[in-house]
Amino acid sequence: MTIAITGATGALGSLVLESLLRTERPADLVAVVRDPAKASGLAERGVAVRTATYDDPEALRAALAGVETLLLISGSEVGRRVRQHANVIEAATQAGVRRIVYTSAPKATDTPLVLAPEHKATEELLAASGLAVTILRNNWYNENYLPQVDAVRHTGILLGAAGDGRVASAARRDFAEAAAAVLTGDGHEGRIYELTGDTAWTYDDLAGALSEVVGRDVVYKPVSAAELVTALLDAGLDEGSARFVAALDENIADGALGDVDPTLGRLIGRPTTPLVETLRG
Repeated sequence: MTIAITGATGALGSLVLESLLRTERPADLVAVVRDPAKASGLAERGVAVRTATYDDPEALRAALAGVETLLLISGSEVGRRVRQHANVIEAATQAGVRRIVYTSAPKATDTPLVLAPEHKATEELLAASGLAVTILRNNWYNENYLPQVDAVRHTGILLGAAGDGRVASAARRDFAEAAAAVLTGDGHEGRIYELTGDTAWTYDDLAGALSEVVGRDVVYKPVSAAELVTALLDAGLDEGSARFVAALDENIADGALGDVDPTLGRLIGRPTTPLVETLRG
């Protein structure tokens, strides 16, 4: 079986490939990349490296030739992803791909999460494609909070608008191993998996984890979304990004990322990675 991974040199895709290389023959793996120079190490290990972007249907068709199973890692260009994902799905259909595994968002079809609409639209495109589909609805990554380590090391304050909301995050490697298990295992066709960490933590818990990592007391200071936007603008963030971060915190406050599901741990055969372990680096 030939397995292709889009975004194969990205943060998640590279980890999926590392997991697959522990059990699969390199000759059975295809890395679809934007910049082949970044995939030279994969090519040296025998992985087929094919160049295509989500905006180039012709290149995508060529890259997916002979592929049976495709991991479509959602694109990073918010606002453009539905068209880009449609290009991949159409190219996969034309190339004869049999199954697509897609990295989506928690409860994508029924959630206020600001990131969800493009994932919902992509899931609908996949459902209409006629292909076998598996949806991996990944919760938040522990790694999303690594930038906070340096920030709180100097201030001792974790600023946020998440209230008492919880986040059932896990390490990116956990999600990568789950994707590899689904790509190579049986019985996953037609399934939608809500993938979360084993526990859900609050921003007070995050402050405690950061305290352990930086060796000083860190206190969570809850603020309103508007106050958070102002603080982020003062720190040099552009307005669009600042409002996006604040909207995500509001989603957390509303419970959009707080539900715990045991599926991720079952797929990887071990407990998920605690937040503090990831923050230690």
